[in-house]
Amino acid sequence: MTTTDSQAPLSSSRVPSATHRVRRALLAGVRASVYGLAVLPLSLVAVVAALVGRAGSAAGWWLRMRARVLGVPALAPTRRVTAAAVLGHSVLSILLGAAALVPLGIELLTLLRGVLYGLVDRGPYDTSWGGPTRAGAWLAHFAVGIPFTVLAAIALVGIAAIHQRLTAALAAALAGQRRAPWLVPVALVVPLPAIVFFIAWLHQI
Repeated sequence: MTTTDSQAPLSSSRVPSATHRVRRALLAGVRASVYGLAVLPLSLVAVVAALVGRAGSAAGWWLRMRARVLGVPALAPTRRVTAAAVLGHSVLSILLGAAALVPLGIELLTLLRGVLYGLVDRGPYDTSWGGPTRAGAWLAHFAVGIPFTVLAAIALVGIAAIHQRLTAALAAALAGQRRAPWLVPVALVVPLPAIVFFIAWLHQI
């Protein structure tokens, strides 16, 4: 009797923790998607800003976006921001932002051809997955899109994590600290799978 009573609160407490983990995972995916969507355009603007003498403003944009979108602690540089540092960061950001377009495109495709399938494709559904009924085809396309959306979200979380570390490294360098030696090589390698995927997709068009 005592054993059963002691185990009851323990088992019931696992449900909120599992729900909390799911919510955190969904929030991380949404934040990473927003972050990935913003990296490329902000990179291009930051390059122009650095070239016209607004490197300090560009560095501030990166740090604010990192803090507000991803919810990580804000950083403040203690040294003067140089154009070379911001340009280098922005070039790496362009590569990562371009790589983020692939999982973002997968998420958009899942939304249009999965969640909204029955609205964007009016049929007939005789040769569609789950056809010939509209409900069956809609459900099949939605189910197929779920694993791809999960993989795309994981990829975006990874890209956002690497980029926010690069931005933190930029602030650390401006504060007189050294950045991790693996950051730049990893940032250069991450876009390669996206390039291979894009080339393969072009050959199928």
